[in-house]
Amino acid sequence: MSSAIASARFSVLDRSRIREGHTGAQALRDTVALAREAERLGYHRFWVSEHHGVPGVAGSAPTVLAAAAAGATRTIRVGTGGVMLPNHRPLVVAEQFGVLESLFPGRIDMGLGRSVGFTDGVRRALGRDKDDADDFAAQLEELLGWFRGTSPSRVHAYPAEGLSVPPFVLAMGEGTLIAARAGLPMVIGDLRDRERMRQGVDRYRTHFRPSPWASEPYVVVSGTVAVAATPEEARRLLLPEAWSMAYSRTHGTFPPLPPAERVEGRPMTAKERGFYESGLSGHIAGTEEQVADELERVLKDTGAQEILVTTSTYDREALLDSYRRLAGIVNGENRTG
Repeated sequence: MSSAIASARFSVLDRSRIREGHTGAQALRDTVALAREAERLGYHRFWVSEHHGVPGVAGSAPTVLAAAAAGATRTIRVGTGGVMLPNHRPLVVAEQFGVLESLFPGRIDMGLGRSVGFTDGVRRALGRDKDDADDFAAQLEELLGWFRGTSPSRVHAYPAEGLSVPPFVLAMGEGTLIAARAGLPMVIGDLRDRERMRQGVDRYRTHFRPSPWASEPYVVVSGTVAVAATPEEARRLLLPEAWSMAYSRTHGTFPPLPPAERVEGRPMTAKERGFYESGLSGHIAGTEEQVADELERVLKDTGAQEILVTTSTYDREALLDSYRRLAGIVNGENRTG
């Protein structure tokens, strides 16, 4: 195992993807089960995501789901990747994480993003607008102020005030500067655009200002990693998500994940095929040896301290096997077949 892999942390972000023929309830139970398996395999943290009005994603309430994952585990850090701060009042977010940290002390992470609803209809239902993302830096400052007890109002965020819940900023583009100026750890993706990712990491490090939350830059690189006995099996893990993404780009809605064999047999328009092939490119996928080489390259290129794996697929057993094989790479085990 390379020194880069040995010194890095590896974590899991699960988006509670709904599979064709299954329910949202099953997707949420799968997420909690994966949290237990991630802990058993020695991953550093387990995060859940926030999506609203998306037919293929059940994870709409990340702090609630994080509580379920934390309650089902004992040692792994649990958090959000992330709570979309423009969708919520910072006071309420502080209160929710204060409750989580009070129930599971020393294990909670607060990953924060700046996206708003996926569609105009969702944004209207949330009472938000695209422009709300422009206020992310101020929303972030207000949120952290509730924990420090520095709010100018006479209101206090109980039980958050005085607690230390590590904040992370999910960042691309302008978000890298917001994370740097706030002095917070940054999560950046995805692996499909390595040059843009490297530029974002460099921008973050150049402008980083130490804060009470972090004395030096901390970079988490996120993306899809699929490991299997053969390159072909690893690539098949990518098919359901690539097709769903292509469908969403051409039909405006993000559907449940179909089985890989159904994807292979589906006709596609030229436009759909283009998005589909693009969705299959740039990920880290292959055998243990191939994935280890690629991970080493990413870690050396970015200097990242952590890899956050965000793989989604229809076949749950194949997904679990991929995470087991990846843990084997991280732990220096020689796994073949």
